[in-house]
Amino acid sequence: MTDGKSENRKDATCKDRTWIEAGMAEIARTGVEGVRVEVLAKNLGVTKGGFYRRFKDRAALLDGMLQNWSTGRIAAIEKQTSLDGATARERLRALVALYSERMNTEGMAVELAIRQWARSDEAAAAAVASVDAARLQNVGQLYRAAGLAAEEADAQAFLFYCFIFGQSLLFLERGPRKRAQLIARSAEKLLEDEG
Repeated sequence: MTDGKSENRKDATCKDRTWIEAGMAEIARTGVEGVRVEVLAKNLGVTKGGFYRRFKDRAALLDGMLQNWSTGRIAAIEKQTSLDGATARERLRALVALYSERMNTEGMAVELAIRQWARSDEAAAAAVASVDAARLQNVGQLYRAAGLAAEEADAQAFLFYCFIFGQSLLFLERGPRKRAQLIARSAEKLLEDEG
């Protein structure tokens, strides 16, 4: 049995998440400038008062969005790079497939919008830096587990992420089959045994 206070906290967190998710959808569509209380309230079909019962102001919502994004991205890469019985190369192949076989246009739009925001905002820049560091560290560990020396593994992890994000932006007009073939050939270069 739960007490009333924990139920209220759970309900508040759920309602906070609703606003954060609405903010993430809006940042994907219009960038951080479009994340405005009145726009989100309209999109959610509620009054602005509902927002102010959850957040002090727009800045608090933006902080919540950054926290949600960075925590989610870091948890995702930690899960995606966990070996769980797979080899490091199998896990790297799975990551390539995850990010290249199915285009997540909204996820990429959020990523790009947050990176654009980070160009002019210290908090957003710090969130992006922490996510990038976690991504590079975890993928670098996979390359180390595959036998690369530390510096080579770090360089390969950097190339890996350049590929992951770059492939999502390029060659969309080639058609799915040709694009998939190009991605597969390119990914193999990232997964070749060194020496």
